[in-house]
Amino acid sequence: MARNKEALVLLLDVGPSMHGVLQEVKNICSTLVHKKLVYNRSDEVGIVLFGTKETCNELAKEIGGYKHVTVAHDIKVVDEGMLQALQNLPAVSVPGDFLDAIVVGLDMVIRKFGNTKGKRRLCLITSAQYPLRDPPEGTKEDQVDTIADQMKRHDIKMECIVFREPGVHHNSVMEENDCLLYQFRNRSVAKVVQVDSPASLLGALKTRNVLPVTVFRGDLEVSPNFKIKVWVYKKTAEEKFPTLKKYSDKAPPSDKFASHEVKVDYEYKSVVEPDKVVPPDQRIKGYLYGPQVVPISSAEWEAVKFKPEKGVKLLGFTDRSSISRHHFMKDVCLFIPEPGNTKATLAVSAIARAMHQMNKVAIVRCVWRQGQGNVALGVLTPNISSVNNVQDSFYFNVLPFAEDIREFQFRSFSSLPSSSQPTEEQQEAADNLVKMLDLAPPGREVLKPEFTPNPMLEVLFFVRFYSYLDLKAKQPDANVPPLERCLRRITEPDPDVIDQQTPLIQNLGKAFELKENPKKKKARTQDRLAYIDAGDQAKSEAETSAEKDGVLGALYPPSENVEQIRDLNPVQDFEAMLAKRSSSTWVQKAIEEMQKYTAALLENSREGGNYQKALECFAALRKACIIEQEPEEFNQFLTKTYERLKGSAANFFQLLSSKNISLISKEEAPDSDVTEEMARSFYLNQEVASQ
Repeated sequence: MARNKEALVLLLDVGPSMHGVLQEVKNICSTLVHKKLVYNRSDEVGIVLFGTKETCNELAKEIGGYKHVTVAHDIKVVDEGMLQALQNLPAVSVPGDFLDAIVVGLDMVIRKFGNTKGKRRLCLITSAQYPLRDPPEGTKEDQVDTIADQMKRHDIKMECIVFREPGVHHNSVMEENDCLLYQFRNRSVAKVVQVDSPASLLGALKTRNVLPVTVFRGDLEVSPNFKIKVWVYKKTAEEKFPTLKKYSDKAPPSDKFASHEVKVDYEYKSVVEPDKVVPPDQRIKGYLYGPQVVPISSAEWEAVKFKPEKGVKLLGFTDRSSISRHHFMKDVCLFIPEPGNTKATLAVSAIARAMHQMNKVAIVRCVWRQGQGNVALGVLTPNISSVNNVQDSFYFNVLPFAEDIREFQFRSFSSLPSSSQPTEEQQEAADNLVKMLDLAPPGREVLKPEFTPNPMLEVLFFVRFYSYLDLKAKQPDANVPPLERCLRRITEPDPDVIDQQTPLIQNLGKAFELKENPKKKKARTQDRLAYIDAGDQAKSEAETSAEKDGVLGALYPPSENVEQIRDLNPVQDFEAMLAKRSSSTWVQKAIEEMQKYTAALLENSREGGNYQKALECFAALRKACIIEQEPEEFNQFLTKTYERLKGSAANFFQLLSSKNISLISKEEAPDSDVTEEMARSFYLNQEVASQ
């Protein structure tokens, strides 16, 4: 049997307890076959049904027993007939015996392949709710041990998926069946998972078998004289969309051996001699350095590269609380002691348990391969095993360097005025919504990561795409079928929950009523000159001023008494001056001070040394002029500054343009005379005018 070829036998329970999810079982098994037809066409699959009225298997014919077990499809290379067999799964009312089904499936594999090596596995999907028949000799536990010995001898693995809907009462029969399945797991021949929803069922059966591959094998260096042999595996890794190859129809129809593959070749030609192809030994890479291109040969590039030595070194320990969860990057790896190395196992276990007791984590420096160009700095978290035959280990997460961290400061919601904060009614409605959508109610957890398939990847691509591909092969003009009901459970909210909680959702909508917020314009001169009663005018001015001060106080919280803009923190000084508002002219004074300071920065800048600070000042000034409805102040300042310094500070205005800092348009401030198009093309128009 070829190394990459897999033999799989599906053991499917079609008894009464599985009728509610039989459609999901059909879909996921059909998807598995579809994928093998595309990517693993040499794989072989067999189908065994138990809980059927009929009995059809070789063991029943030869020695009797094994009733209600039917071989629906012998182990063969995947084909269309297998898909037809899966779509015709019978729904009967006869309880099935999963141990009989396992024995029949195991017998099929042994008869087919004997003692040859290869990847072989059984996949059992059942509810395990019905009693099993007593074996002719010994106990059921003895029978499980016998089956496990045969599986080990022939290197056969098994996946057991137990489906039970929420609310099913656990009785002694279920407990006994669970113990038998877990006995397979304890013998290291099976993996057992329990699911309680169709979505979890789709995520539990892995349609692609990923073999564990080590990322690193070597020493965990605690000190030069203390090294522990470890193996490192990936624990989590993002699943990518499979790539579809390009297909060409240019091959002649009579050519039966045409591969129809599309191949791309590149040719490099000289600018001086366009018809001459430059061979690889006459080509060299060039890198821009200012206006010139500097050629760097591959030998020089290799000499410049940083080439750290392969290895994992312990840098030290720190409190678990000092490592923030949001700093974890990339995939998660698992550090385990070298298999069969007792000393390494004891050392890893001792360090892991000491770290767990002291609530510590370890910081390590990792270079996975010799000649690797980058170094990973990460944290080891102890993983203490609760199973007897599973060793203690470490989880590894990559930590960011200084260049990787993005620090964004946001003001607290508590600093906003009361008009911008939720009322008690709104807060209560939001709290009820959170409680309604709780994914971890007492005694149950919904959407477990290990059982939740990616809707885009697993459902919409694998299930729908392969189903449509099969349909398209039979009917070239077929349209994309609608999404099936069982798949909508994964891609859409649970309709039962939404229907039950409709009043809460309606209350939330009523509590947060949306209203149009029209833009306010400044009063015209004739409006200001119109007669208003003195009392009404004072009241109106007081309300407007209080509302405006509340918003500005949230945007520019008051700090120390600032009279002018200084070099240390010019933007903070500017915001402090805006927040002061001790008189009606103070805002105008703050804007003028910022304009003078920014102009001085540009005039006194040498080789762009002040450009970054000037950019921050321009951004703060523009924001303030929009809030204060003073667009002309900023527009005139930007226009005059550009006209005066466009020659000596051309690079700075290119920087402003790249950051979209231009004139304030009418869409941003109603008092502006600049349209959005004029603001967008400001720098371009100025360059054309100067030419």
